Amino acid sequence: MPRWHMTWHLTEDVAEFELATKEFLLADPVGNTVLLTVAAILAGSGADAYGTPPRLGWYQREGEAVQGAFLRTPPRPALVSALPDHAVAPLLAVDDVPSAFSGPAGTVAALADSWTAAAPGRRSTVAMRQRLYRLSELTPPSPMPEGGARIAGLADLDLLLGWFDAFAADIGSGTGTGHSGGTPANLIEDRVRNELLLLWEVDGVPVSLAGVTLPAGGTVRVAPVYTPPALRGRGYAGAATAEISRRIRAAGHEAVLFTDLANPTSNALYQRIGYREVQDYTIVQLER
Repeated sequence: MPRWHMTWHLTEDVAEFELATKEFLLADPVGNTVLLTVAAILAGSGADAYGTPPRLGWYQREGEAVQGAFLRTPPRPALVSALPDHAVAPLLAVDDVPSAFSGPAGTVAALADSWTAAAPGRRSTVAMRQRLYRLSELTPPSPMPEGGARIAGLADLDLLLGWFDAFAADIGSGTGTGHSGGTPANLIEDRVRNELLLLWEVDGVPVSLAGVTLPAGGTVRVAPVYTPPALRGRGYAGAATAEISRRIRAAGHEAVLFTDLANPTSNALYQRIGYREVQDYTIVQLER
């Protein structure tokens, strides 16, 4: 059974969370892509899929529809949907307030402002600014780099584990949240078995990775995209992203992805191949 905190309903039961929030989250499957896919992973792979029990919640006043949701797999930042103003302060009043939030920029800014205003000595720090893009008209790179694409298999698992760790380190180094938010090995293996990871290779040697999530509400998110540092600047990431985006579109789904706004190279790359801005997201660290 959930616990109530000023109309925030809190639970560790993933099925209960999905049942309560499904209509709300699917009303905007693009904006809620991360909440939807993480909840689906927890439902499919078990509540301990990320190593610790999740904290989940939704905001719903009596007699009204759900107006917001959050999901946390400690020690990662809590994922939060867009929230109405009256849901912000109550979320910060729940027990075990997360030390970091990730979500739409306006909502996260409101959470940070409410946090710092509530007590002397509190601070908030923006750890990362991101932008959500949606694929419009796919424009593959021209000229294409050498090589070709193939779906990763179990024989690639050791390589993929290393690349996922390297990608998480790259992301974690810029978030300021004290962790990389890396993907557990069991979930990487699940993605291989579900044929969700694509490798670009040259002469039989993998040089870049582009992954996708399972579809949620007709939307598929491209993540991660990774090329080892020594192989960057050769067009491999663009080619891999374009090819996996083509496959998403061919399957009848909408393709989306996030970028780090501090990385102008990746933002320009994705726009060149047809991705267009949806909205900005922020990761903010709350400090006592």
